[in-house]
Amino acid sequence: MGTNDDVVLYEVRDAVATLTLNRPDRMNAWTYEMEERFFDLLDAADNDRDVRAIVVTGAGRGFCAGMDASVLSDRANARSGATQRHRPMTHLLSMRKLTVAAINGGCAGIGFVHALCCDVRFAAESAKITSSFTRRGIAPEYGASWLLHRIVGAGHAADLLLSARTLTGTEAERIGLVQRSIDADDLVACAWEYARDVSTNCSPRAIAYAKTDLLADWNRTRAQAEADSHKVFDRPGHGEDFKEGVDSFIQKRPPDFENVPPRP
Repeated sequence: MGTNDDVVLYEVRDAVATLTLNRPDRMNAWTYEMEERFFDLLDAADNDRDVRAIVVTGAGRGFCAGMDASVLSDRANARSGATQRHRPMTHLLSMRKLTVAAINGGCAGIGFVHALCCDVRFAAESAKITSSFTRRGIAPEYGASWLLHRIVGAGHAADLLLSARTLTGTEAERIGLVQRSIDADDLVACAWEYARDVSTNCSPRAIAYAKTDLLADWNRTRAQAEADSHKVFDRPGHGEDFKEGVDSFIQKRPPDFENVPPRP
């Protein structure tokens, strides 16, 4: 019998951590054990100085088919969605490093939410993607409406959340839900290469600051965002990274940026 450590696999190569949801016989359906392990590994990657980017994917034919049927049944019978958590289901949003979803197959419900929480999404052309919520008799959970509206716009968000219809990776790229749709055999390699390029050539501290600004600017005016950008050199390490970025460009060499330190 497997252990909780088996439900999410973890590998670090060339500063990229790959987290693989690993219940392929259940299309990587979500359980509380998987949640705890997944979030623990995200925190480990975020605090590892040797990790600069994170790729999330699934084993077998699925990315994540949503909550496991047994968990759904328990929640439905309890008539409550309340679950004791010390980290929110949108924990991916708090990562300071680039996060890339490689949606290799079925992606629904909570799997859909995790994909939305990643900075960049790649999908297999044949992937089947659905919010699924209204077809299970519930309203969109975990801020999915807030996230999706900002990613694909009001019209597409209403379509995908109200109908909970299934779309392929190819259509997902067309409406901007994913940045690229790729042949399934090449998907993870392409997502990893994208993450490796960013981790090699971009400042980890600048990435962390950019992610903070992207989230904050969703609720700020242009003037507020511009005013905050004028304070950029007050941020720790920004001046040093700017100098290294310019020097490496002029000297035609790879940059040598400092890594993001662990959280206090």
